[in-house]
Parts: sequence; C-alpha cells; structure tokens
Amino acid sequence: MSELDRQTAYWDSVAPTKTFTHPLHLPWLDGLDRHAVILDYGCGYGRTVDALAQQGFTHLAGVDTSAGMIARARELHPAMAFDVLDTPPTLARPDASVDAIVLFAVLTCVPGDEAQRRLVGELHRVLKPGGVLYVSDLLLQEDARNRDRYAAFAERYGTYGVFETGDGAVCRHHADDWFPSLLADFEITDTRRIPVTTMNGNASSGIQLLARR
Repeated sequence: MSELDRQTAYWDSVAPTKTFTHPLHLPWLDGLDRHAVILDYGCGYGRTVDALAQQGFTHLAGVDTSAGMIARARELHPAMAFDVLDTPPTLARPDASVDAIVLFAVLTCVPGDEAQRRLVGELHRVLKPGGVLYVSDLLLQEDARNRDRYAAFAERYGTYGVFETGDGAVCRHHADDWFPSLLADFEITDTRRIPVTTMNGNASSGIQLLARR
C-alpha cells in the first residue's frame, strides 16, 4: 500500500484528538455468536471494538496502520487486543480464520482504487466462507463546499471525490455504485443510508453495507 493510501504520519499526529462517529447497527450482528472471531480493520482508537465488547462479544481484535491510534486504543481499552499493521493490507492471520470484519470509515482514508481492491481482497482471504463484512463509509456529498473540492483535486488524484482536508489528510468520498464493484466477490445482503458527523465535525451522508463471503 502506498504512502498516500496509508498516511501514517498524518494519523499519528491527529490520533489524540479525532472523534469517530459511524454508528454500529446492532440488528446486523444478531446472527453472530458472541464467541465469533471479529476483527476491526482500521480500528482507530478502539471505539467500535469497545462497542462490540459492550454487546457481549468476547473474541475481538483491532488493527490499524497508525501506531498513534493503537497507542490511544491500548490506553483507553487496556484489556483488549490491538496491533499495528506494519505492511497493510496484509494481515497476520490464516486463510478463512475470521467470522466477521468491521471496516468503519477506512475506505475514505484509502484514496486509490487499486489499494481499496487489495484491501478488500485481503479481507476476503481471511474471512471464513459465509463470514460477514460490515462496511461503513462516506458517499459523495451534494453541497457546494464538497463539490468544489472534488473538482479542485480530481485531476491531481485521478478520481472525482478525492480531496485534501485543511489539516493535511487526503480523503475520499464515494459514488454509491462503487461499492458493488469493490465488493464483487461478496454477496451484499443489506444496505442502509446514514447521517454521519465526520472527524472534522461536518454533517455528511454515509452508507453501510452488510456483505457475506
């Protein structure tokens, strides 16, 4: 994964300050055994792992490319398992060893098409047949501020929807038809649109998808 698709220096620098808000839709998890192996890829400071633990799930782990985020996660949740991904998207897990993966606001941090495909391919590898992939991310926004910045950065990054934030990140918002293409090796079983407050405090439109390997 390229440095643009990792941005570890940025995430390390903002790790103490950012707040993530993508909601966990619990009915989508009703069919999972409480001892299922669940991985949070791009776990940040452990917010979603903690929410899963509060619902009684016992076999949880989080990974992230940012050592700063992992340090914060370990400080906030010392009893939970968190690890730094040194060579993303490669996971130190056998094939077909995970029951469910949550991927919350991660694709927005991976601007490149090919990097996103490699990431989803690695998640497909480690999921068991029938395993669940729960994606939550951001759609293209319709307001003038976002349309202007999509247009401003489209030529530089080669993708409409990729933009630079004022504090130094390169992020991506997605056309809704990108997700069926990206998840072509999965069966998408449910989709929901959600309002989301971004890490920089802006109201945005998001999408959540439940898929099975």
